[in-house]
Amino acid sequence: MSEPATIGIDLGTTYSVAAIVENNRPRVISDTGGGYTIPSIVAVDDKGNRLVGQAAKRQVLINPIHTVYGAKRLIGRDIQSPVVRKIQDHFKYRITSDEHADVLIKIRDEPYGLEEISAIILDHVRNLAQDSLGREVNRAVVTVPAYFNDRQRQAVRDAGKIAQMDVLRIINEPTAAALAYGFGKALHQKLAVYDFGGGTFDVSILEVRDNVFEVLATGGDTFLGGVDFDNRLAELMIHRFQKEHGIDLFKDPICHQRIKDACEQAKIDLSSRPETRIHIPFITMGPSGALNIDYTIKREEFEQLCEDLIGNTLVACRQVMADAKLKSEDLDAVLLVGGSTRIPLVAKKVADFFGKAPSKGIHPDEAVALGAAIMADSLARKGESEIQLLDVLPMTIGIKAAGGKMVPIFPRNSPYPNQKLKVFTTSKDQQQSLKLTILQGDKATAAENEIIGDFTFSGIHPAAKGQAKVEAVFTLNHEGILTVAARDPDTGAARESVLQIQAAGHKPIHPDLIVLKKPMEKKAGETVISATVTREVKLKAGTAPPPGPETAKAPEKTPPLPPPKPQPAKPVRPAKESALAGLISRLKRLFQRG
Repeated sequence: MSEPATIGIDLGTTYSVAAIVENNRPRVISDTGGGYTIPSIVAVDDKGNRLVGQAAKRQVLINPIHTVYGAKRLIGRDIQSPVVRKIQDHFKYRITSDEHADVLIKIRDEPYGLEEISAIILDHVRNLAQDSLGREVNRAVVTVPAYFNDRQRQAVRDAGKIAQMDVLRIINEPTAAALAYGFGKALHQKLAVYDFGGGTFDVSILEVRDNVFEVLATGGDTFLGGVDFDNRLAELMIHRFQKEHGIDLFKDPICHQRIKDACEQAKIDLSSRPETRIHIPFITMGPSGALNIDYTIKREEFEQLCEDLIGNTLVACRQVMADAKLKSEDLDAVLLVGGSTRIPLVAKKVADFFGKAPSKGIHPDEAVALGAAIMADSLARKGESEIQLLDVLPMTIGIKAAGGKMVPIFPRNSPYPNQKLKVFTTSKDQQQSLKLTILQGDKATAAENEIIGDFTFSGIHPAAKGQAKVEAVFTLNHEGILTVAARDPDTGAARESVLQIQAAGHKPIHPDLIVLKKPMEKKAGETVISATVTREVKLKAGTAPPPGPETAKAPEKTPPLPPPKPQPAKPVRPAKESALAGLISRLKRLFQRG
């Protein structure tokens, strides 16, 4: 059996990509169908089968309530977060919470943690990679948005644990893209990486010195991406239809999903055409029969609809340039990463802002995964790493002080790894414990920032108010994840207590969520269709996944098949007609049920 592989994974909001370094060259890993972008979607059908990736995407139109997509926007968030409330207006699946106020997703009345949803996607990506490479995959470098906070980074690492995957490192997506652009080229350049994906936006300014990649400043928005363009267009279509027919399609999950899918395709079409037609037959029933959506939208109209979203990205660009203390002329290259950068107005606005045309040196969909693979290969060689990554915090980390203020410990754009010592005194006589509320964000008041954890130190020696002291050490590791330790200097190390702030800090809801698979074996000259492409797992308690080709042993000798008997030709219905007839039939059944 070949040695297990180590890969890079771009765990995206809408699509995920895997890559590997072979013969000192990074490449993306395609599935057996030749595609390399894997939908970050998880669903459960009406028979209790779990569907992941393409299989889940294919059935979203008829099963939107039990299909989870865009979950990366929710990971590591509190149910009271304004982002969560906003998401509930656009996503049709059920969002709830546990007793700790952590977000849960209900699929067929079964609750799932966001770490579990991400673990299912990571496992699916691994299975596709194993089947493509023909060997096990047990380690990976996983990327996250640069603007992810501590809770979100911890949640992604927890997802790796649930997936039973050894996550060697979590690195920021813009940094990974810069690696793909500059590694091995002996560059001495300053770069701007503009990363506009399906669900998040990041911008980072880096200085590359040979194999040292130093981030000077970073910023972004974890709730801004291509899906927001889709939603704007969908809202326009729904508004037009309601104005014309008096029917609100937003309330019907299936209709709404069909509109969103059509608008996503229209957005893609408008990147290469001046106008496109959004045509959805039999969207609903009216007083006189079936009604259609049939509108034409011009690129100019679409750009006016979404221009403010692009403007928001440029606000972040302006801030990171100021934080890095650079001007546009100081930059050697601007890199565009993420599918949303294909929108012509995005590329134009970025070029105008930075005063130079974006580089064509990287592929916007592949760069992040390729950079992760380069880092994975470097780490897998046990100490032979030639890469040094020096990243920075996207947001300030601090503590809650009296009066509801936030006291910074690590300001925004502080480099990491990093460590700081702070000394605290007691506020009451005979006080024997100290509680610190750890916050992350750039607002002045504690209430406006994200709580990433509470740290309690017990064992302070009794003394008058202000006399006893506690030394707290705040440590940021190479992934930007925080660890807090505290000690009483008067009693020594025996009183030391260490706590790693947890994103969720709770056990997975489904302990046996992931069943590890072996890579599918194939003989020379044989094409194997990966069972993970349409993987279905029974979710009933105590039942094992159905056996598939990946678990079945091939017979040692396969007898040749007899030649096929000639069959009379049968009339074949055209594919479009057949698909449309099937859609009409399904819609009729839905209306009859209603």
